[in-house]
Amino acid sequence: MTTPKGSPFASARLLRGFVAAGMALCWIAPPIIAQEASGAGAEVVPDDRWTPALSMRYHQVGAVAISPDGSRVAYTVREPLMEGEKSEYLTHIWLANADGSRNTQFTRGASSASGPAFSPDGRWLAFTTSRSGSNQIWVLPMDGGEARQVTDAEPGVGQFRWSPAGDALAFVMRDPQTEEEETAVKEKRDVILVDQNYKYGHIYSVPFDPLTTETAEATRLTEGDFHVTGFDWSPDGERIVFGHQADPRINTGRLSGDIAVVGSAGGDVTQLVTGGGIESSPRWSPDGSLIAYSSTGNQPEPVGLGDLYVVDPGSGESRMLAETPNRNVFILGWSAGSDMVYLNESLGTTRHVIGVPVEGESITQVTEGAGVVGSTALAAEAGMLALTWQTSDDPAEVYITGMGAFEPAQLSSVTADAPRPPMGRTELLAWTAPDGTPVEGLLTYPVDYEDGTRVPLILNVHGGPAGVFSQSFTGAPSIYMIQYFAQEGFAVLRPNPRGSTGYGKEFRYANIMDWGYGDLSDLLSGVDEVIEMGVAHADSLLLMGWSYGGYMTSFAVTQTDRFRAASMGAGLPNLVSMVTTTDIGDYLAGHLGGEYFDDYETYEKHSAVYHIRNVTTPTQVIHGAQDLRVPFTQGQEFFNSLRRLGVDTEMVVYPRTPHGPTEPKFLMDVSERILVWFNRYLRSDRPTADG
Repeated sequence: MTTPKGSPFASARLLRGFVAAGMALCWIAPPIIAQEASGAGAEVVPDDRWTPALSMRYHQVGAVAISPDGSRVAYTVREPLMEGEKSEYLTHIWLANADGSRNTQFTRGASSASGPAFSPDGRWLAFTTSRSGSNQIWVLPMDGGEARQVTDAEPGVGQFRWSPAGDALAFVMRDPQTEEEETAVKEKRDVILVDQNYKYGHIYSVPFDPLTTETAEATRLTEGDFHVTGFDWSPDGERIVFGHQADPRINTGRLSGDIAVVGSAGGDVTQLVTGGGIESSPRWSPDGSLIAYSSTGNQPEPVGLGDLYVVDPGSGESRMLAETPNRNVFILGWSAGSDMVYLNESLGTTRHVIGVPVEGESITQVTEGAGVVGSTALAAEAGMLALTWQTSDDPAEVYITGMGAFEPAQLSSVTADAPRPPMGRTELLAWTAPDGTPVEGLLTYPVDYEDGTRVPLILNVHGGPAGVFSQSFTGAPSIYMIQYFAQEGFAVLRPNPRGSTGYGKEFRYANIMDWGYGDLSDLLSGVDEVIEMGVAHADSLLLMGWSYGGYMTSFAVTQTDRFRAASMGAGLPNLVSMVTTTDIGDYLAGHLGGEYFDDYETYEKHSAVYHIRNVTTPTQVIHGAQDLRVPFTQGQEFFNSLRRLGVDTEMVVYPRTPHGPTEPKFLMDVSERILVWFNRYLRSDRPTADG
């Protein structure tokens, strides 16, 4: 097994840098595979320059799975279907041999297949698909044969796991509608009682018999007024540990969470870890002696915190392991010897796999390089790791490596046939804000940039605020198509201001009760840095951002007139109306120090609409019509306020769209509309080398 020439990886070394966390007011583009234009009426996509259409031709891998012996890796590939009336995605599973001797598509058809998982003996691959009408578990034999359906459960299966013996599959499913509720829908009497009659997620199991082709009846294992968020089998298959919260609402996950155990045949539920904090993501050690989980400690932390703990399932005694750099863990699994827990962590603008020992403080870094580890899968007994990897210049592909010596070998070639025009190079920058705060960011230069030339600069602000700009592929399809802007002669600065993840808890908490001030200073000082470098023209500055980035866009134009034009995507300009309409109200209240009715002054101070008279910058407003995270009315408030002020504006609304485009045609549309808006207000005499 060899590492491909030009591999971005180097040998593993001890951990350094910082770690990433989850994001709330942000949107991540769905993984996409490009479909080459073909058939009647298909658009001809030029392959010699970056456009949104060309970026859509880039394949992107999703989930990965590895067989227990490490010999095979399954992974998903997602494709946009955009011909004629279609604007949707199709996902299928591919299968590769670890020695590189095979890499083929494993599932086919008009229905997507996702969530691949090998059976413990490696003879079967389970996955979920809605080909029978609702999302169900199906299996395929690895030695060839037809797929067959294992579950027939309504309303459909969520996450699932094989039992250790491979004789059963457990899964989470939402409570189905009652007969009375189904009748009410048919008779159009289906009145909604807000925050009542929850449909909880509970654990079920179904037996698996390789010799039977019929679906078996599922057994319900948990029941009650709680919502299961994740689970794992005990190594002996006798018990299941699970995380649960009070109800299914996303906001509740920031306020409640405990760990419990139930028998694999059902029965009484035993609470294992409770208390004032939020516990989640339990994973049982191979020897059965410990369960790893994430916890906020002794109280909820709505802004975001998750330390790594272990608990003895027998005694219930728990303890925190070594503090990870970002203190917001994502647990991957255990080592075969049950002495190490593996995590996926953001370290500044990179993301890597690290190992946290059960005893001691010496955290180790398993993967290495200036890029991003995405999906991962462990084969602990075989000592193998499958993962996806991408850099600013290279798209995501699937790799496999041993855990002892990090020597990744590329298995997939998802993007091999996609055109690769010359790219604008991306550089990691560091600067210091006026108050001394250190800040990092990524600067992408225009394609064919000539040193000494001053060019228009787009300041692109990420969501969150606990988002992060990482060294991921800049040619990938996303709301903001970075190489498309670079192709059109723009430099793009993507800073990670205070509040970003990947730089530790203190940095992530540094903008609490300070939205729009310290973080805006971080952003503008980054712009100044690029001007001082001789790259950006001070009179050709532009601004765009989505979600929290949209908030920063709205607030920035009330504080400065430096930008010739701005584009606010899914922004929240009124924090008073936002906190009472968003589905994550406690996340916002946590950042603002409490409830708005106890402190109107703070909410108004940090809301763009209360400074609206200052705006002179032409500002475009973009929003999804079905957005619950940042409700549609937030965009309306800003757009109508600007219109009434006489400030140039336009509002772009994407129907059927939640907190970011879910349809590929809409995803392609965003950057093109922004570019048209920017060019309308950009100085006609493009800057030259002497500015």
